[in-house]
Amino acid sequence: MEHILEQITDWLKTMLVSGIMDNLSGMFDSVNAQVGDIAVQVGTTPAAFSPGIFSMIRNVSESVIVPIAGLVLTFIACWELIQMIIDHNNLANFETWIFFKWIFKTYVAVMLITNCFNITMAVFDVAQHVISSSGGLIAGDTAVDASALVALEETVAEMDLGPLLGLYIQTFLVGITMWVLSKLIFVIVMGRMLEIYLVTSLAPIPFSTFGNREQSQVGQNYLRSLMALGFQGFLIMIVVGIYAVLIQTVSITDDIIMSIWTVFGYTVLLCFTLFKTGALSKSVLAAH
Repeated sequence: MEHILEQITDWLKTMLVSGIMDNLSGMFDSVNAQVGDIAVQVGTTPAAFSPGIFSMIRNVSESVIVPIAGLVLTFIACWELIQMIIDHNNLANFETWIFFKWIFKTYVAVMLITNCFNITMAVFDVAQHVISSSGGLIAGDTAVDASALVALEETVAEMDLGPLLGLYIQTFLVGITMWVLSKLIFVIVMGRMLEIYLVTSLAPIPFSTFGNREQSQVGQNYLRSLMALGFQGFLIMIVVGIYAVLIQTVSITDDIIMSIWTVFGYTVLLCFTLFKTGALSKSVLAAH
């Protein structure tokens, strides 16, 4: 009877050890893959990220939004002309040079609308240059070192059935959570790019407000929002660099539980900080 119980125990231990090692290797692989792709994703311009989406957004903007921007510009130009005329003591002190000033301002506004897509893409080209330049200085090895897992298997195999069962449950739960976090990282990075596409599709309307001093606040805030989205990628690179430094301090030792929860904590911190990069970038550039 005892021999049968020992065989059953050994069989259960073998199954648990195999399950624990599979959970650990899968957990590290999912996180390493997503974090490793962050630098590539944020360092890509909107035009290069998805040429098909970029072409669609540009066509929709130029065919649908530009006419609306033209109407807005017409209203603002007429209002500006009225204000310039009545500002001179209700025509008591009238000067003809204000018409040349109005023509120049309107011409500049028209040129901004006509080239708004080139201007918006220039902002992201500058941001992409900054991100690419910082990538070689900031980005380190973001992979969790799992080379010790082979040696760790022998240590795990020597554990009793009860601790093995507890370790399996913990690695299973943490592995699922880490998989969810890896997908969350993907959503954050992809969401930023989709937000860029959505914001640039409406570019002609805020650009049409630069012809008037009061209404130009809309256009100025829009440019600050573009810069915030562009340099959010730089902040993401900083976060990934910090994560790389922290994750290299984790070594898979005999205290496997502490190592697992440490990696889990750093990954949760990474996701939380990635969420904050957008708000932080807008706060720094006073965009709202």
